[in-house]
Amino acid sequence: MKTSTDISLPKRRVLDSEMAYREIVHPDPQAPVALFLHGNPTSSYIWRHILPLVSPVAHCIAPDLIGFGQSGKPDLEYRLRDHVAYLDAFIAASGVESAYLVAQDWGTALAFHLAARRPDFIRGIAFMEFIHPVPTWDDFHPSPQVREMFKAFRTPGVGEQMILEQNVFVEQALPASMVRKLSEDEMAVYRAPFPTPQSRRPVWKFPNQIPIAGEPADVWSMLEQAYAALDASTYPKLLFVGDPGALVSPAYAEKTVGRLQNCRLIRLGSGHHYLQEDHPETIGRTVAAWVAQIEGGTEPSRHAEAASCA
Repeated sequence: MKTSTDISLPKRRVLDSEMAYREIVHPDPQAPVALFLHGNPTSSYIWRHILPLVSPVAHCIAPDLIGFGQSGKPDLEYRLRDHVAYLDAFIAASGVESAYLVAQDWGTALAFHLAARRPDFIRGIAFMEFIHPVPTWDDFHPSPQVREMFKAFRTPGVGEQMILEQNVFVEQALPASMVRKLSEDEMAVYRAPFPTPQSRRPVWKFPNQIPIAGEPADVWSMLEQAYAALDASTYPKLLFVGDPGALVSPAYAEKTVGRLQNCRLIRLGSGHHYLQEDHPETIGRTVAAWVAQIEGGTEPSRHAEAASCA
């Protein structure tokens, strides 16, 4: 059985470990950077069909978050604050001074937290299926079955059995959260970083970090502050939504766009959580056109006081 059909990625030393990354270098050294941030339990592999479409207008970099993909697995708690530290170090080591962020799932939490701390770093943010503070469990996901599964993931002893021992997040939650069926070769790539219970600890930690009803308190506080900064920001934003979506429904996406400045909503059609697997061409071409418009001065600039639009 194949363990992976992916390419071997370059790696960059980051803190006490290393982070792998995909990169398409733009021939113009003055071209803007587009930084792609994935979520759980994926890797930069999820952007594989999107990076080539954005590369004509930007220098594209997609890291594997620490503990994911081909990156190292140091002895960490793998809390959000750990991912913040490693991503910050990766950005510094890569010499990136500003970027468009393209993010999904936990990548959005990292993107918005970064934007709140370093607004001058942000040229724009394109995002989808974003992590956000959820007031109650009923607000978390439209499916009662999914809500019960995530409650189980967060139950001591039960969650470890499901995710660490049975590999439920990779084997069940991942393929069930997209419309198309992944090939065996594609599933092999997603399985490859997590062959043992210990290797799956980063996957287990993320559902335990989703801020629901005020818990966990540190993540809730971090993201409340990040979203307050997002609401006040004027840099360009692009929100993609699937139908019916998962964490973000079309109705919630419309509500989000309505409160943000300088934001456009792109409806992708049928999709759940991993929209990059179902709509890579639309996402890639739309991001490329958006970046080109901003860089060409035909889209409101990062500092423009623009009204929200959909």
